Amino acid sequence: MKAVIVEDEFVAARSLERLIAASGRNIDIVAVLQSVEESVEWFSLNTHPDVVFMDIHLADGDSFAIFEKTDVRCPVIFTTAYDEYALKAFEVNSIDYLLKPITRKSLEKALDKLAHFSPKSNNTDIVSQIVQSIREIKSPYKKNFLIPYRDKLIPLAAEDIAFVYSEFKMAKIVCFNRQSYSMDISLDEFLRQLNPSLFYRANRQYIVSHRAITDLSLWFNGKLSVNLSVATPERIIVSRARSNEFKAWYMENAE
Repeated sequence: MKAVIVEDEFVAARSLERLIAASGRNIDIVAVLQSVEESVEWFSLNTHPDVVFMDIHLADGDSFAIFEKTDVRCPVIFTTAYDEYALKAFEVNSIDYLLKPITRKSLEKALDKLAHFSPKSNNTDIVSQIVQSIREIKSPYKKNFLIPYRDKLIPLAAEDIAFVYSEFKMAKIVCFNRQSYSMDISLDEFLRQLNPSLFYRANRQYIVSHRAITDLSLWFNGKLSVNLSVATPERIIVSRARSNEFKAWYMENAE
């Protein structure tokens, strides 16, 4: 059996490859794709595999865009941390919906379903069971934080954060009301707690809130300057290599 993995996180892709290898199902991974654009091109030019393991949220958009741009003629097993996509996942040839972190047991169940899957079969019961289990799982992203401030812990809603930047190896949080706080945490670690549809790592120094962006300026050599409604210590520049990814994120999550 031939399989393709669509996953933009290297560690997650390698972990899934190891789980598949450990399943003993004789599955050959023929490609690991990291974006909507790369996936559309691959499926347009190559013979389709027997199954696709597909993350939903990719760097340049959600993976449902792949099905809008090309015909994926094989069953799909979605792998993601997002529960709100459960029903939409079954509008395409989905046979299962695995929440990260994926376990060997959940993968084995999905592969068992794959062995008996028919695109024309009625999957209503399967959908109901999966959606119910997903709704019982808490979102992995924080909506509120407790921020150390002097001799207190200050409650702070994620929606009140305009941007976060790195200062002396700490995360400096700036809110829409111009109040700022410092946390003894790396920018990488703080980013993992934020909903990626609401916040974006613009560069090594800055995380920006989608709601704080007023507009974008074209910068030198294809770069972008991100302009916020709250003053920043320095200009926030998105590299040329990431400018298309940033624009896709910005438009995808526009209200």
